[in-house]
Amino acid sequence: MSSTTVDGVAGWAINLMETLGAPGAGIAIALENLFPPLPSEVILPLAGFTASRGNMTLFDAVLWTTLGSVIGALALYAVGALLGRERVVFIASKLPLVNVSDIEKTEAWFARHGKKTVFFGRMIPIFRSLISIPAGVERMPISIFTLLTLMGSLIWNTAFVMAGYALGENYHLVERYMGIVSKAVLGVVLLAVVVFIAVRLMDRRKGKHHAG
Repeated sequence: MSSTTVDGVAGWAINLMETLGAPGAGIAIALENLFPPLPSEVILPLAGFTASRGNMTLFDAVLWTTLGSVIGALALYAVGALLGRERVVFIASKLPLVNVSDIEKTEAWFARHGKKTVFFGRMIPIFRSLISIPAGVERMPISIFTLLTLMGSLIWNTAFVMAGYALGENYHLVERYMGIVSKAVLGVVLLAVVVFIAVRLMDRRKGKHHAG
């Protein structure tokens, strides 16, 4: 299969891997971390498929995609570290429906569960990228952050790369079924956000009513 017969993200990723080999897969995954809409559920099976065609070894596919995951995560960690707590709190104070107390609660929650969040967050769509920012803000020791990111990414990437390798031309089946799972996870998270906003609006209306 040539990249000329595949459109969209898949075609772009195949072209990158055909041109650069395994490092191309690493670059694609690094960009996926920086731009969450790029789905790893597409890129990783493609890396496995490309390996099955002999364009790279299976080991190199896993190695470079995991390296890309770590580099992308460290870039976002740096963003959080550079912003710092004060800037994040200032930005949050200007956003509607967000209280500074929410930031403080998040900090306390991250302090208790930060390690688990970074590790398991590598396996949750969208959040695998976003979780790196609060880790940077909270200045989680970079050695621990890197290790947890490496471990979580290695598990996630290996599973998808090997699935693409085993399925060969049918690599797209991985994206199809995992796409359903990813949408379900995002649906639950979005529902939680909607409930949060609804509760916050009700609290504000109650506050205005009592003030009146």
